[in-house]
Amino acid sequence: MSQVTVGLDIGGSTTKIVGFADDKLLKECLVKASDPVASAYGGFGYFLRHNALTLRDISDIRITGVGASFIEGRLLELPTTKADEFLSVGLGGLYAAKVEEAVVVSMGTGTSLVYANGKSVRHVIGSGIGGGTLQGLSNTVLNIRDIDTVTELAESGDLGLVDLTISDISNVNIPGLTGDTTASNFGKVKDTAKIEDLARGIVNLVFQSVGTAAVLAAKLEKTKNIVFTGNLMRVTFGLSVLKSFSELYNVNVIIPQHAEFATAIGAALSRYYQS
Repeated sequence: MSQVTVGLDIGGSTTKIVGFADDKLLKECLVKASDPVASAYGGFGYFLRHNALTLRDISDIRITGVGASFIEGRLLELPTTKADEFLSVGLGGLYAAKVEEAVVVSMGTGTSLVYANGKSVRHVIGSGIGGGTLQGLSNTVLNIRDIDTVTELAESGDLGLVDLTISDISNVNIPGLTGDTTASNFGKVKDTAKIEDLARGIVNLVFQSVGTAAVLAAKLEKTKNIVFTGNLMRVTFGLSVLKSFSELYNVNVIIPQHAEFATAIGAALSRYYQS
């Protein structure tokens, strides 16, 4: 096999890792551990085994993410290079979505939004709304911290028992808005609302907040392409919320196949980027 360039996106307890042999994307891996160092070492070792590689096959290791600062110089005795996180988000988003320009949104614990094209990547804005918000609200309201459980509950919930919609407050059509458009998140919580309904409302609140910020960023940057990436792309109902923005705001919402691993992909690709 050709020499492999590796990209790691190291979070607080989760590491996403990918690799390129020439232009071929290898099998990606995700590992969770109690701390970023453990997840990085475990993720790299698992990646090597998963792709039948040895340390001699690795030519370059690029690391990014909030946990990258905990890796000091070397990983399993191989030198590492830190890749700028915003650059990684942008490059990875464009690669995964197969577009030449876009606002790329990375939904992790919080959310970052960058604008990327073939020539540059720049940070547009960030938001404290993200996976941490989803987890925290779910813990407070539902007494559930596991996002997978919340995702499953939200699938069968009824937003009509939680959110106030345009049709609830207006008898006439409002140009550009449908009757089921949210007027107020959690603005109509019924006493009969069940745990599934509240879970759906929480997911809707988080993804609508991020989606709205993404649309504003796209209009600012004069592009219709919005690429969503990050850990929260496994929240099924959240994806349908994001996709609804396409018609509502006339934008091109893209949720690529490797959305969870996009930042790790971008870290690997940063080797070839010249500012």
